[in-house]
Amino acid sequence: MWRRYDGTLHISGGFWLLLGWFLYANGWWLLLTVLAAAGLHECGHYAVLRLLGARVVSMRVGVFGAEMKTSGALSYAGELAAVLAGPAANLAAGLLLAGAGEPWIAAAGAQVVLGLFNLLPVRPLDGGRALTLAVSWALGPAVGERAAGAVSGCAAVALACGTVWLMGKTGGSFWLLPAAAGFAAAAWRELAGKRSFL
Repeated sequence: MWRRYDGTLHISGGFWLLLGWFLYANGWWLLLTVLAAAGLHECGHYAVLRLLGARVVSMRVGVFGAEMKTSGALSYAGELAAVLAGPAANLAAGLLLAGAGEPWIAAAGAQVVLGLFNLLPVRPLDGGRALTLAVSWALGPAVGERAAGAVSGCAAVALACGTVWLMGKTGGSFWLLPAAAGFAAAAWRELAGKRSFL
């Protein structure tokens, strides 16, 4: 572990494996483009957390991205705003970069894909977390947890199967294997009632 800013940063082994896999399959330029999109995504979360007065005490980076732990409690509205700030930052940057013309199209695509991917209703992605918060805010935490677990589990199964199907249809695009494994793991966690990060 390394000390960073106001807390501890932990990077999982799964993240390093995914990083190496992506580098091998796609090269440095695309890796840096995707890492820039991921960095902006986390900055979006961090900026809203700080605006709301939350202090980030630790961050864990895993296969599905980063998880920030904060001190103090936020309201449902505040936490929902912080969760959606990451994808919003990516989508806004993607639109701006696309408008800048041809040299920025790959960067725009990385931003948009990352933003939309994170809005999928699968926990631990932002979309799954946002679903949990929205239903909990409206109907209470017990209902929110059950509803989000059911939606997340079903979506993760469908996405894992769809990704494996796409791998077969494209003649074995093995760069999709980490996504398929991640969705399968998310489905297993929901079905087994466990929600830890990879």
